[in-house]
Amino acid sequence: MLNNKISSTPRVKVIQKLYSNSLNPDVPREYNKSQFKKFIKDVVEGTIERSELIEETVKKYLADDLDLKRTDKLLKIILYSAVFELMFKHSTPTKVVLNEYVKTSEFFLEKAQIKFLNAILDKIAKNIRKSD
Repeated sequence: MLNNKISSTPRVKVIQKLYSNSLNPDVPREYNKSQFKKFIKDVVEGTIERSELIEETVKKYLADDLDLKRTDKLLKIILYSAVFELMFKHSTPTKVVLNEYVKTSEFFLEKAQIKFLNAILDKIAKNIRKSD
């Protein structure tokens, strides 16, 4: 069983906000006071604003591995937020982004999906951040 420490990490909050937005896009997003508020807001808003660019990037590098139309909503949200960080949060090392999203995905996904997520994040990270 996962403890409260994992369930309150910033990336869990990011995924929860993005999932909530996908279900209720017309409801204004609110961000609770926290030491990670700016990070959470940046990733959530950035992922939403750049979703078309993120989708193009995912299709470009994962066309043979992933059919976005048939991909589970939660898996897609985790993938998109991770790709956003890889593309636009250059101060965060690639390994940190990958490890954090794989660890966070344990809260939402089953083992097979986590392994798949790890593989596709690794593949896309190698293409997006070639210099790391």
